[in-house]
Amino acid sequence: MSEADPRAASDARTPPVAVWQILEKLRGRDLTDWRLAEVKGRASVEARNLNNGIPFGWYPIDLSADLAKGEVKPLHYFAKDLAMWRGEDGQVRVVDAYCRHLGAHMGHGGKVNGNLLECPFHAWRYDGNEGVVKEIPYARAIPPQVKRKCVRTWHVVEVNRWIWVWYHPEDADPLWEVAALPEATDPDWTDYEVHEWNVWGSLQNMAENGVDFAHFKYIHGTADVPQGDLRWGEWGRGADVKAKMGTPMGEVDGLISYDTMGPGQSWTRFTGISETLMIACLTPVSEDHVHARFCFTQPKAQAEGPMGRLAKGLIRDICKQFDQDKVVWDRQKFERSPIICDGDGPIPQFRKFYSRFYAQQD
Repeated sequence: MSEADPRAASDARTPPVAVWQILEKLRGRDLTDWRLAEVKGRASVEARNLNNGIPFGWYPIDLSADLAKGEVKPLHYFAKDLAMWRGEDGQVRVVDAYCRHLGAHMGHGGKVNGNLLECPFHAWRYDGNEGVVKEIPYARAIPPQVKRKCVRTWHVVEVNRWIWVWYHPEDADPLWEVAALPEATDPDWTDYEVHEWNVWGSLQNMAENGVDFAHFKYIHGTADVPQGDLRWGEWGRGADVKAKMGTPMGEVDGLISYDTMGPGQSWTRFTGISETLMIACLTPVSEDHVHARFCFTQPKAQAEGPMGRLAKGLIRDICKQFDQDKVVWDRQKFERSPIICDGDGPIPQFRKFYSRFYAQQD
């Protein structure tokens, strides 16, 4: 196919966009390292207008299978150090990490004692539901200050084979539930294929991408600007986006149907090339750092059958598109008063909707 061939622009596997120049030589381990490496020299949170706070909602923090009974893990999300453990009863609990005694980080070296978290320094044992110290093995009496709630406890649920915590800067109770997706636990669908990124930008800029229809052509190389039928709910939103998709056998009509529940749970169903569910697990580490994990599952009959190569190719292409977006997000500023034109998509409507997830609004 010649460089001037007009069909070239219709094949999304060969993006004719500037960001690809940054990515075209990255393969294998180099690409994986780039996805996770810190971006040096980026502008400050204040200079990029990212100091709006972290939106509240349910956020995924770990795969359920990656936390064994009796295991303790340190975490750092929402600009906070946390300790997570699975008790002998199988329940996951999360508390703020630092012991009220002498400040040890209980996620590093702490251990499970029954269902309690034992501090590694002096074995003070915390209840993860009440946030109190239940036992001090060497003391005759527990100080009254820690017999009442003394550490923050976090609301935790396990849904779609993930552990989720509810974040709210004022520690308010959850306002909605995590949406359960039937494919995530369907034995006829594959186990998760997980891909991971660190994005050095804001969760809101990333979310706004979903209603920015024009960028699909100029960042991802789609044949045209896709049109979307939008859905707006109280805490969730979604869209059905029709787009031409390039394949080795030519263009096919594709449907990309995505939904969100709050700022931390997003899922997309792809049809046209291979039926695919992508669960996007997006968790803010700080105001300018998002830990992103994509979990893909597909019908085993497709993924392991004659169409398996196309199914795998679709996953690679979705990840490639996220790579392309990341090049922009890593240095993107939040424009508080953007100049919008008629082809941009419903960005003002999106911003009005998204503002509900900030506890303190201007």
